[in-house]
Amino acid sequence: MVKLVKWVTREFVHVDRTACPWLIKKFIDSQAEFIFVPTEKIEEIAEAQGAIPFDAPGVKLGHRDGKCSFETIIEEYKLTDPVLHELAKIVHSADTRDTALAPEGIGLSATMTGARFNVSDDFEAVEKAGYVYDALHSYCKVKMLRQKHNDELVKMNRKQQSEFLRKKMIEGK
Repeated sequence: MVKLVKWVTREFVHVDRTACPWLIKKFIDSQAEFIFVPTEKIEEIAEAQGAIPFDAPGVKLGHRDGKCSFETIIEEYKLTDPVLHELAKIVHSADTRDTALAPEGIGLSATMTGARFNVSDDFEAVEKAGYVYDALHSYCKVKMLRQKHNDELVKMNRKQQSEFLRKKMIEGK
């Protein structure tokens, strides 16, 4: 992992601004610190604190070429895990309301909308959202394993399927 330390984005987090910190902490910089500021302060704070801006208008790690910031960060940091790319479809769908790409995005958007009203600030929102993204990452992994091992799974009962998939998930770590 690369140690980058500070990242800055817009305040009042929602989908992309909860997903990106999860992605950054898990796959890019486990020591990352996040700063949430009004949009007009991003450039100033980035420069003053040496922070990397993300999910804000006009920044390198923002929406670009039809991609949301989560996807841009995956691309920029050359993250190749197919499970992350599957999760990116859900984040994209939730963030852009392009539900054709991943219908699960509707639930993620609703969850992150409601979550904002159950936390005291952006830091708590990002922290609590981590569980949601961990769960979605596991969901994507199971979904891909089901596709890969469908012929074997159809011959098993639910309990056997669950045990089989759990074993495959552990093997993949």
